Amino acid sequence: MKVVHVITGLGIGGAEQQLRLLLRHLPRDAAQCHVVTLTNPGVVADGIRADGTEVTHLGMAGNRDLSAVPRLVRLIRSGGFDLVHTHLYRACVYGRVAARLAGVRAVVATEHSLGDSQIEGRPLSAGTRALYRATERMGSGTAAVSATVAHRLRAWGVADDRIRVVPNGIDPARFRHDAAVRAAVRGRLGLPPAGYVVSGVGRLVRAKRFDLLVRAAAANPGTYLLLAGTGPERGDLLRLAAGLGAADRVMVVSALDGGPDVPEVLAAADLFVSPCPEEAFGLAVVEALAAGLPVLYAACPAIEDLPPYDAPGASRIGAGPEELAAAISRQRRAGPVRLPVPRAVEQYHIAHTADRVLALYASALASARKK
Repeated sequence: MKVVHVITGLGIGGAEQQLRLLLRHLPRDAAQCHVVTLTNPGVVADGIRADGTEVTHLGMAGNRDLSAVPRLVRLIRSGGFDLVHTHLYRACVYGRVAARLAGVRAVVATEHSLGDSQIEGRPLSAGTRALYRATERMGSGTAAVSATVAHRLRAWGVADDRIRVVPNGIDPARFRHDAAVRAAVRGRLGLPPAGYVVSGVGRLVRAKRFDLLVRAAAANPGTYLLLAGTGPERGDLLRLAAGLGAADRVMVVSALDGGPDVPEVLAAADLFVSPCPEEAFGLAVVEALAAGLPVLYAACPAIEDLPPYDAPGASRIGAGPEELAAAISRQRRAGPVRLPVPRAVEQYHIAHTADRVLALYASALASARKK
């Protein structure tokens, strides 16, 4: 089958990286894929092209650039695609409309970032919900990245028989702990070989609440904080650390700037913390567990949807800075450890995600043929 993936943008982000990883694991004899990004053909677009999948930039000028619809219709028609797969809010809205106008009836969406009060880090509004529901009915169904997101979709009024849970996935081998990498990264960053290092990973935006993690680390003398990510809050986080007298213990790094990548950051760390109180999945938590790290999290559907014994190294905590600081202190007193990789990691292997996506495609195509 020929599949076109439509996504809002391809800068650094969880949904964008997840799409790239999925494309690597979809068998090419089962799905020939093409990617269309409405905006921002960033570094993930470069990576997808390097992996061998064509990427087209549609050049959408803004949320209300309606001229993007006929351009997308022409692209879908000329490509002879059997199925349209949309990712992220704007691409879902425009992609479903364009697919319908292009005559493609098999249309699936992946809902990556739906929270209780926000979507993709922005506050929800009545208009957002109404437009989402109206266009959702144009597709064949929606893949929710967690049972939590599926529940939120039902609360929005999306019919239960239109929702499939298709969890995000990781490549566990990429995060396997390596003591040599740990030593090398610490030396490169000037971190003491025996220092206690807390890590956090994600877009540096207000919704992720990394400010709470900076405050908690600052309240633990001798504890270092290593944040991996890019985003508009970077400067504010560093200024906050300086104002708390912890500028020499808080570092923000990004592979885009020549810094260590996420597996290297996790190798260098002793503890992983996710302070965001509202997540759709919590992919970084699963990656940290794959690296053998103990994990503290404020919200993580990926773990909360599983039995506790599948992720014994992960502990839920409150999101307040005092509680977070106390939890970090307790973990530090227990000493740095590397834990056995839990069963949760294998459950979220990207190969399983690819199998579920192919099954979703088969169901959508069968339904389209009946119609």
